[in-house]
Amino acid sequence: MEFRYIGRSGLRVSPICLGTMTFGSQCDEKNAFKIMDKAYDFGVNFFDTAELYPVPPSFELSGLTEEMVGRWLKTKPRDSLILASKVAGAASGWFVPPIRHGYTACDRFHIERAIEGSLKRLGTDYIDLYQMHWPDTIVPIEETMRAFDSLVQSGKVRYIGTSNDTARGTMKSLMVSKYEKLARFESIQNNFSLLNRRDLTEIGALCREEKISLLPYSPLGGGVLSGKYNQSTVGSGRFSDYVNSTNQRQRLMAARFLNDKTLASTQEYLRIAHEVGLNPVTMAIAWSKQFDFVASTIIGATTAEQLDVSLAAMDLTLSSEILQKLDAVHAKILYPMG
Repeated sequence: MEFRYIGRSGLRVSPICLGTMTFGSQCDEKNAFKIMDKAYDFGVNFFDTAELYPVPPSFELSGLTEEMVGRWLKTKPRDSLILASKVAGAASGWFVPPIRHGYTACDRFHIERAIEGSLKRLGTDYIDLYQMHWPDTIVPIEETMRAFDSLVQSGKVRYIGTSNDTARGTMKSLMVSKYEKLARFESIQNNFSLLNRRDLTEIGALCREEKISLLPYSPLGGGVLSGKYNQSTVGSGRFSDYVNSTNQRQRLMAARFLNDKTLASTQEYLRIAHEVGLNPVTMAIAWSKQFDFVASTIIGATTAEQLDVSLAAMDLTLSSEILQKLDAVHAKILYPMG
């Protein structure tokens, strides 16, 4: 298996990372353990969680997922794993509950409190990669980076990263780190898939220039690329449930991932996968992980059986012919020119 370094760090990770956002909501602890065991036995050494997880249906900082992951960690040698977690971040992210629910800001006080909570729940004395879940547009980035740097200096965190950020925001943080001689973000975890290619341009160029790594999440476009929403009868699914939700954010999320263009392009991607003899899930994940600025693609599952087609992408490199076909769909449906 090819292992890749995250940015300029010493973290050497498998090209697929297991995300844990569903643990505690769509997936109980027994199944979560089966999923983590299966990924670990397959060779995945990179696991990603967050103090915010599980997200839907609750937006409170329950820490339930970290607690589950922490209990599982006790069954494995700690130094055989690269563990990532996140401080929830500011009230400027997508998942923004009312402030009374205890959402944190990326100031020194909240970052220091968040790391102590995560370490306790995970049952470890250090986190390999600690990330800012959402950029904070209120707290000065200088304060945020100094707080992260203090965690690195204390040994509680090995390296730091950001998430859901723009090229401008990431570059600003890198400049603060450079001129104040602070620990810098080695990774950026963003939504990236065949349906959402925006990070191929500015973020991709930034990653190459500054030698940081993209960690794609939602490589299936929230499950859309699996093809389940293209079926004549769509069963229960997160976005089908959200379409008529009374929650405005859920409706907006559904519209973002589930619309005429994403369904039309997915239909073409399904056709291509059939032509080349690949499961569409395997093909979509393989696409997201094969760029030179990507260190590891984050996958999720609610059952251990779901992992099979995702893990099949671990050592798969798509041919130039397949890539050309996929690009043609994007150009024709998702981003037509002229």
